[in-house]
Amino acid sequence: MSFVRVALDVPLPTLFDYTVDEFVAPGMRVLVPFGRRQMVGVVLECINTTEVLPERIKTVSAVLYDSDPLSSELLKLLCFCSDYYHYPVGQTVLSALPTRLRSDKPLTTKSILHYRLTGKGVVLNMADFPQRKSVARKMIAKLQVHACTLAQLKRLSATASTQLQWLEREELVESFEATPLRAVPATNHSFENAHPLTSEQQLAVDSVNGIEGYACFLLHGITGSGKTEVYVHLMDSMLQRGGQVLMLVPEINLTPQLEGYFRSRFPEAVLVSLHSGLSENQRLHNWQLAQSGAAQIVLGTRLSIFAELPGLSLIIVDEEHDSSYKQQDGLRYSARDVAIFRASQCRVPIVLGSATPSLESYHNAQTGRYRMLKLTGRAQVDARLPTVGCINIHQAVMHEGISEKLLRAVEQRIARGEQSLLFINRRGYAPVLMCTECGWLSDCRHCAGKMVLHLQEQRLRCHHCGYQLRVPKACPDCGNAGLHPLGSGTQRVESILQERFPGARILRVDRDSTRNKRAWKTMREQIHANEVDILVGTQMLAKGHDFPALTLVGVLNPDSALYSSDFRAAEKLFAQLMQVAGRAGRADKPGEVWIQTAFPDHPLFRCLQNHDFEGWAAAQLSERQMAGFPPFVFQVMLRAEGMVEAEVYAYLHQARAVAIELKHDIEVFGVVPAVLARRANHVRAQLLIQAATRKGLQQFMREWKPLLDTLPTKKLRFSLDIDPLEF
Repeated sequence: MSFVRVALDVPLPTLFDYTVDEFVAPGMRVLVPFGRRQMVGVVLECINTTEVLPERIKTVSAVLYDSDPLSSELLKLLCFCSDYYHYPVGQTVLSALPTRLRSDKPLTTKSILHYRLTGKGVVLNMADFPQRKSVARKMIAKLQVHACTLAQLKRLSATASTQLQWLEREELVESFEATPLRAVPATNHSFENAHPLTSEQQLAVDSVNGIEGYACFLLHGITGSGKTEVYVHLMDSMLQRGGQVLMLVPEINLTPQLEGYFRSRFPEAVLVSLHSGLSENQRLHNWQLAQSGAAQIVLGTRLSIFAELPGLSLIIVDEEHDSSYKQQDGLRYSARDVAIFRASQCRVPIVLGSATPSLESYHNAQTGRYRMLKLTGRAQVDARLPTVGCINIHQAVMHEGISEKLLRAVEQRIARGEQSLLFINRRGYAPVLMCTECGWLSDCRHCAGKMVLHLQEQRLRCHHCGYQLRVPKACPDCGNAGLHPLGSGTQRVESILQERFPGARILRVDRDSTRNKRAWKTMREQIHANEVDILVGTQMLAKGHDFPALTLVGVLNPDSALYSSDFRAAEKLFAQLMQVAGRAGRADKPGEVWIQTAFPDHPLFRCLQNHDFEGWAAAQLSERQMAGFPPFVFQVMLRAEGMVEAEVYAYLHQARAVAIELKHDIEVFGVVPAVLARRANHVRAQLLIQAATRKGLQQFMREWKPLLDTLPTKKLRFSLDIDPLEF
């Protein structure tokens, strides 16, 4: 009799022993009894003996052979994440898998229709082929390299379906069904439109290509400097060697644009995307293509760092500074940090790209842990960095939150047929509704925050818990009908612009306007076709987009981050403003950026005006070193929430006392309320602990975490966050 140790999706920090009657290996999925139900688990170990009493051990119900087992490299990566982030190993392993692989229902793999040349097509003399059939000629040339699906052939021309039918009638092409997981990558690699690189781009490409084994590169390039061109040249090198490339992007909205671009540059390559916008079947299909080695380029958001990639040869993390790479629930991992560990584990290079690197990465590059690569000029010869100016809102003529100066600049762009972007990082019509008589505010009854006015839907909506109600016709407290919106959101800015420019084509881009699955794709096409005069948007528009006709960016209401309690707030604001400013003037037209602020002389805005990231980063790092903040210390945050305030604080105070008793070389702060002290009727508080070294923090955590598990929690929810980003 043999035994296996199985990881299960349960909140317990242990593996579970079972007997098994057939062959099984680590990484295989199994169906096992757990309590009164059957659960899917992953075998992590095969053992000869177990300490579990014979009467308590159960037998594996079934071994699932419908998918390839997980590799030892991926299991090692997941176990590292469980250990480093102090999260149950079973939940770590299972959460990394596509939903279909966690189900006890058997997988069914659909065959896909492929097309190949017939014997007649193989010996065809192209000199005898009709010259007017140019699309058919291209299709034959492609099929001479390898078999293709209809989707692959359609990339050659919109008339591919018609031409394919003609080729089949002529008996030059035939169809056959094939399992996509066994598809063989193209051997005849092609790289389209290889633009000549600048000297800095070439140095970056040569530096990465010259490495054998692991190295971490920080590609610090200003906006529009051609970081993507560096990426595609590096991909070309790796694909020529037969390797797989994993590229991470922070936002799901960036994947369609990049996917289309990479397909145009590598028409023969098998490229798949992995993100939450895919259906369960699509995600499983793409994940298995990566697992089989058939997918040569894998493009995805943070969860794709756990994709199986047997031929992994390069990892790219675009916009590496972005906080979207940090998971904020469950396994609170940083995809960027896990990517660095994975690159080291697989002995491959990793490139972290950003115009505004995180201060942690920038510090690592300054101290030699990472290798710095710089792109200091814009890639297009005629493209120049935009001019950045500040508008003092206390001295300017303002129209409902927008200055006359900015409105005149927008008017000039409309007259010239150019595009403008007004950036405000708040959706809705107004942040709060107020009674002018008694001062009533639209507080959320379930949270410590305000309900946002959404005027078009006539709703007050809480962006924290989702609670909403119809806009009252009178004040609920005093009955006064004079309710007025305070502040501005994207909907209000859109309304103001519609009044000022009634003939302008205005497009609002925020989470509300892009809820529909295809909405953002349609909007992007409108922007590129220059069918939009003014864009109004949130941070969705700040990252990675290239809009050639956009020459003006106006930033509204950025000042709140300047006096935030979060020590990272200024860093995030600088990155956000530099990113959104970088959308202006990316082609041959000069760009202009205006920032409306009450503090035009603030050092942050001065550095932005001079495009001086280095000066800003040096000042911030100096401040953090004096204050004892990351990257000079390492932190863990214990958060707790519950319905009863006394129970939440009692638990955290006990946890604090236990931490102090361990007598490690750590700093234990006091228990404090969370920034949003109440959300969805739950009281929230937190405890911060920091250490001078990562090793010291982990040694402390290995003793503290088991003690935390013994504390009474009653009906509390608590979580540990290693290297927290949100305060």
